[in-house]
Amino acid sequence: MKITTAKSAGFCFGVKRAVDVVYDNIDHEKNLYTYGPIIHNDEVVNDLEKLGVRVVNSMEELKILPKGTIIIRSHGVPEAIIDEITSYGHEIKDATCPFVSKIHKIVKEQSKESRFIVIVGNPDHPEVQGIIGWIKNQGDEATSLNYKVIQNEEDANNFSIPTDHKLCIVSQTTYNYKKFEELVEIISKKGYDIFVLNTICNATTAPQSEAYQLAKESDAMIVIGGKHSSNTRKLFEICKNQCENTYYIQKLDDLDLDKLKSFEKVGITAGASTPNNIIKEVYTAMSEKSFQQLLEEEEVVKISNGDVVEGTVLDVKEDEIILNIGFKSEGVITRNEYTNTPNVDLRTLVNVGDTLEAKVLKVNDGEGQVSLTYKRLAAEKGNKKLEEAFNSGEVLTAKVSAVLNGGLSVIVDEARVFIPASLISDSYEKDLSKYNGKEISFVITEFNPRKRRVIGNRKQLILAEKEVLKKALFEKIEVGMTIEGTVKNITDFGAFIDLGGADGLLHISEMSWGRVEYPKKLFKVGDKVTTFIKNIQGEKIALSLKFEDQNPWIEAETKYAVGNVVTGVVARMTDFGAFVELEPGIDALLHVSQISREHVDKPSDVLSIGQEVTSQVVELNTVDKKISLSIKVMEEPSNEEETLVEEVSQEVTEEAAQEVTEE
Repeated sequence: MKITTAKSAGFCFGVKRAVDVVYDNIDHEKNLYTYGPIIHNDEVVNDLEKLGVRVVNSMEELKILPKGTIIIRSHGVPEAIIDEITSYGHEIKDATCPFVSKIHKIVKEQSKESRFIVIVGNPDHPEVQGIIGWIKNQGDEATSLNYKVIQNEEDANNFSIPTDHKLCIVSQTTYNYKKFEELVEIISKKGYDIFVLNTICNATTAPQSEAYQLAKESDAMIVIGGKHSSNTRKLFEICKNQCENTYYIQKLDDLDLDKLKSFEKVGITAGASTPNNIIKEVYTAMSEKSFQQLLEEEEVVKISNGDVVEGTVLDVKEDEIILNIGFKSEGVITRNEYTNTPNVDLRTLVNVGDTLEAKVLKVNDGEGQVSLTYKRLAAEKGNKKLEEAFNSGEVLTAKVSAVLNGGLSVIVDEARVFIPASLISDSYEKDLSKYNGKEISFVITEFNPRKRRVIGNRKQLILAEKEVLKKALFEKIEVGMTIEGTVKNITDFGAFIDLGGADGLLHISEMSWGRVEYPKKLFKVGDKVTTFIKNIQGEKIALSLKFEDQNPWIEAETKYAVGNVVTGVVARMTDFGAFVELEPGIDALLHVSQISREHVDKPSDVLSIGQEVTSQVVELNTVDKKISLSIKVMEEPSNEEETLVEEVSQEVTEEAAQEVTEE
């Protein structure tokens, strides 16, 4: 037979704390009382009674008893009872479970703020009766007008108060979490302003999850706990639904061992009020090991602040993680102690059953749990990694977690690195938002964790990479080589082309055989351009798009021979004439005297920029790249003008030589 005991079976922190308070005071107090059974376990209560501890069940009973020390049970009591006990002269030692005390504070504060209190739980349970006693009604005790206890779906469906009421919903610590969610959902659909607090104890949810899984894997289940224990009954219900052969017992004498002989796998779980010695007795009776052997095998875990522990995830909520770390109480990692990412749902990052390593912040966080941090331990490891990278010059890669005013923030194993804007790139970056959420590579150039100053440098990598590319580029390029690049920047005088290691300048005069007024009309940043290298001077590369085989003057002697009639567009004008673009790279002068046989004072009187004109070539000089045109010669000449054609060449040359040369 294989016997498996649930790891979280038995006393929870709150119960153990309450029982310890009683045992610690037995030898020091003459008259020791507990108000109600200290916990829901008859075995424990009977043992304490034998040691002289008396259970007081009402204030009437307490009035006639000798003055002594009253220990408040783990379930808690109404605030008025504490005040009355004190008025009788008794000393009070409060053993209320910290989880229950937390609910008391919540309902007291929320009811003072005029919120209607909804308690999900058993109305007859002493814990719920105690919670009710902390609800206030304008400074007085609770009335049925400002609270309601809901136990099941029927109660939730029947819940009805005016919708202008604001609600605060809490739960009995031992209530089933899934059922709690279902009832909250029913109420939330009724249109109320709801403030919901999940006050179910982790010592309830973890054992229930374990019991569910263990029952699925077992042939029989034994559930140990007091007959009045609410959480034990819930464990029994969970196990019974998964395993038909489930037995509810209070102690070993209640168990029929003969019924278990035929089962191969038996699971054992126990309620939060069940002493460990009873669990061990049941286990020993069913196994071949002696009780002494079990005690010797039991691992006693001791922890202190600052220790690093490893645990298994028992439960994950939106804002906290519960870990079984092998200690007497569970460990808790809050959202803020798990990650630097704000408002993240931890259920999307961690799963039940995962193994996590964490650091102990407090052995007792004030609510009976071990406060842990995953983030700070990861940050310590991350800082160690950053220090090693700083010393070695290792290149790190991480995702940008935030875009700040002065740069970028990246996280390396929960350790922060700041990359100033000046170290992000080798050129000015106006908009850093494009980096948000992206992975980038960098080196650590400054490491001072004490001052929280860890500086990353991406620019250094970019420059180093470019230096390698530049060296490779200059080793292969030469004047006259055709090369492809990407337009990186555009100015009024030209465009800078990234050649993959160095930039080349494509001057405005080298962009076309024709006239270019504005480079931005031809190119935009990111364009791919194929140019040729016109000149190399040191690290300066001059580029050109004026490929010789595309030179329009190659065929000019044929296309623009004297006497040819040509068509072009007026590109610009001066007082002495208009320049006509015959094709990109070839402009010809139409002198003012050759525009018409009639007198023209200025070209602009009869022509306009962009106007298409037809004229005749009257001069061609391919050496100096000059062409003269005339419209007048195409018109019918008078007798006085027959000699005009012979005089045109000399006239144009003398009056426009300087302008043509400049163009």
